[in-house]
Amino acid sequence: MRFGIAVFPGTWSDRDCAHAVELAGHESVYLWHKDADLRGADCVILPGGFSYGDHLRCGAIARFAPLMEKVVEFAGNGGLVWGICNGFQVLCEAHLLPGALTRNASLEFRCQPAHLRVENIDTPFTAESARGDILQIPVSHGEGRYVADDATLDTLERDHRVVFRYVAPDGSPVGDATPNGSMRDIAGIVNEGRNVLGMMPHPERACEPLLGSSDGLQLFLTVAESTARQAHFASVV
Repeated sequence: MRFGIAVFPGTWSDRDCAHAVELAGHESVYLWHKDADLRGADCVILPGGFSYGDHLRCGAIARFAPLMEKVVEFAGNGGLVWGICNGFQVLCEAHLLPGALTRNASLEFRCQPAHLRVENIDTPFTAESARGDILQIPVSHGEGRYVADDATLDTLERDHRVVFRYVAPDGSPVGDATPNGSMRDIAGIVNEGRNVLGMMPHPERACEPLLGSSDGLQLFLTVAESTARQAHFASVV
């Protein structure tokens, strides 16, 4: 399987994502922000960083990069798109996902371990997980507070599009210990087609025990397994 990793000016987690893909046993290619094609990628990752220096708003300029035209088209055709941290912000700016990411409630940049509860396993990103699994995956952001109007939040909940939620280590509500104050403790969501995932925590930084957790590697492996399964079904239909 081939992962395409987007690189905008200011992206800084591209190599971390490439390393995670390598640990998962798959191939990665870098997609420059001016590229007009996705180089045969089966899944496009929009990694973390500060694209275009976060000028205007986080992800606001990256959303207009030539590469994003292809990403939007790819997603519209059912292609897998995975936005991590700044990538999540870009997906919201590109209207591939609803809502927005704003300044942390603490007004501080937070770089720390976080615990996520898997809320939905009916996605290509979490199909190998069990609902209720607790993953330890770090956050690293200053503007990671997910916000949306009540109608949007209710729709996300009703349609089971909240994929990850911040929780305490034992899975109980995180309360005031949430790293950013996200509404309803939301850490990650998918689009209606469930082929576009945005999440603020960094799974690529939780792929080896040396780093404190390897829970993130599971997500990379799951994407590859889901893609292989889909290709197999397509070949026999």
